[in-house]
Amino acid sequence: MGGFETKSYEKYTAVLVALINQQQPEQRVLEYLDELSFLASTLDLDVVKSFTQRLEKPDKRSFVGKGKLEEIQTYIKYEGVDVIIFDDDLSPSQLRNLEKVLNVKIYDRSLLILDIFLSRAQTAQAKTQVELARSTYLLPRLTRMWTHLERQRGGTATRGGAGEKEIETDRRMIRNEITVLKKKLEKIEKQNAVQRKSRHNVVRVALVGYTNVGKSTIMRMMTKADVLAEDKLFATVDSTVRKVVLDTIPFLLSDTVGFIRKLPTHLIESFKSTLAEVVEADVLLHVVDVSHPYFEDQMAVVNETLADIGAKDKPTILVFNKIDQIKSLDDDVSEEMDNPPPTLEELKNTYLGKGSEASVFMSATRKENIDEFKAVLMKKVKKRYYTIFPNYLKDSHY
Repeated sequence: MGGFETKSYEKYTAVLVALINQQQPEQRVLEYLDELSFLASTLDLDVVKSFTQRLEKPDKRSFVGKGKLEEIQTYIKYEGVDVIIFDDDLSPSQLRNLEKVLNVKIYDRSLLILDIFLSRAQTAQAKTQVELARSTYLLPRLTRMWTHLERQRGGTATRGGAGEKEIETDRRMIRNEITVLKKKLEKIEKQNAVQRKSRHNVVRVALVGYTNVGKSTIMRMMTKADVLAEDKLFATVDSTVRKVVLDTIPFLLSDTVGFIRKLPTHLIESFKSTLAEVVEADVLLHVVDVSHPYFEDQMAVVNETLADIGAKDKPTILVFNKIDQIKSLDDDVSEEMDNPPPTLEELKNTYLGKGSEASVFMSATRKENIDEFKAVLMKKVKKRYYTIFPNYLKDSHY
């Protein structure tokens, strides 16, 4: 699991670190730490404590201030913590300085996500993409805690140290590895481009959204295929494409990797070929976990990522999923009060249902409002289908 050997008697323990400032107020940081804890649990790490500090910008040497660093150092020393995870990315110098003081393996947010992707990737393409992104990210950050010898043995951070000579050897190995991975990925991408080109006369629909919003559940519901769907971040890394037929109209439905805030740049670059399923799609199904307290922020992250890969202006349907988990539309209602969840009509009358984009409210797990979801989807699909095959239009009722 990305650098950790199996610990037969207990999980590896981890502490989290984040900064509170004007850009990230305390309540938002607490939400970020919840997400970071979820990410850590995906790598089977047991989060035992979180540290926060009010600091307008990260300390250039150690990310946190001197006093906070001493507090963290004392805690991990006496509690025997294995890993420390920072919610922001660390510079190479920050990483080196922190490892000298703390003497444990250190993850920043990007490296944690990269290791999760590495543990989740199934296909040769996805594995190559993640390995390339991870190697590119790790190259300038190599320290005695991240030598190839430790990774090959699958061990966690050692209390001893590999010298500069071993690190330089690692750097040469990683540079060679990057060259090999790039060539391998180019070959795979050419093969996949040929496959996608053969689908140019087929309507293509792509599921997009923040991680863990229910895309794979919708995919399984629509295709009856054995697609992995579980309550974990990045349960899906590989792109899955299945044929669907509704109202005698065939189309291809693809499920792609979920997005997340601060998605590593190297990962986006490496995954652009996988995300080509999104770029070349005719219709996007932007799935939103409408029960999440910060679903609007998650929508913004997805839209920003779509803009980054050139897919922002595609015909889109907003799929507000997990309506069965919404407790109330009234923020002022006390949790102790018996307040029923909103009805479908109440949801449609909110600003979400009255937006400029087509939208639908549903619960994929409970199969609530599935017929309307399919009707809204088919309206978009048929429009594109009859553009490709205009002769079918005169025989249809569309």
